[in-house]
Amino acid sequence: IAITIITIIIIITIAIIIIVFQINKFLDLLHAKSISSFLVTNAQFPERIRQLHPCTQLYVSIDAATKDSLKAVDRPLFNDFWERFIASLKALKGKNITRTVYRLTLVKDWNMQDVSAYCKLLAIGLPLLIEIKAVTFCGDSKASSLTIKNTPYHEEVSSFGLEICKTYSKMYPESERRYELACEHEHSNCILIADTKLKVEGKWHTWIDYDKFHSLFQEWKESGKTFSAFEYLAPTPDWAVFGAKEQGFDPDEVRVRKKGKKAKADAAAAAAAAKEAKEAKEAQK
Repeated sequence: IAITIITIIIIITIAIIIIVFQINKFLDLLHAKSISSFLVTNAQFPERIRQLHPCTQLYVSIDAATKDSLKAVDRPLFNDFWERFIASLKALKGKNITRTVYRLTLVKDWNMQDVSAYCKLLAIGLPLLIEIKAVTFCGDSKASSLTIKNTPYHEEVSSFGLEICKTYSKMYPESERRYELACEHEHSNCILIADTKLKVEGKWHTWIDYDKFHSLFQEWKESGKTFSAFEYLAPTPDWAVFGAKEQGFDPDEVRVRKKGKKAKADAAAAAAAAKEAKEAKEAQK
């Protein structure tokens, strides 16, 4: 069994190395077929970030704000994980050609304490966007001590995001970034913070014009002409803006709840709608 486990670890390590060093080729293949690319990195390969070709959106996972807490949360492979982490954030700062995102997963009682430390990390990478979501509890596990109590409520995630915006503004009043709460998706327990430069004539433009991106990428590939993340923005729908009554839920979609009073109400409404549709169909016969 031990030999099998070691073999699996070696195979996974080799696969990761191949993927990391071939990532630009993979991105080019995707974009050649007009397939968008959302690349997530754990901030351990700064040189690869510097050499990275344009992708539709580039994420860096910020799982904790300090060296000790990052070690506890991520259990990193490299001894110099913190130095790699900081170097990766510095590399991200230079990727103006790509939409850059800090991705924070909040674990209550683990990594929600030091807002100012997170703001210091923001000042290093200056991401265009900050995506903050609550950890998803997937059940008890011997590999983790997390429980459902470690999952913050949406209100707590929103309050944390607001505190990030306020604290960053106070700590770095001269920064080129000014962050505000832009979007939310209550159903996913997730919010989006954005640089106010994405607010065009008072309206948020956090969505993506995919056709424009692929056009810009092909021009970059053929001629080397650079472009900016601001060139492929698209307006944010009103229902997705933070504070909207829909709380990020697309009104054209049907929400299904499996438990609770609201689930019964949804089921009753769906049954009534089905009955009405059946009666209308019979009336047409």
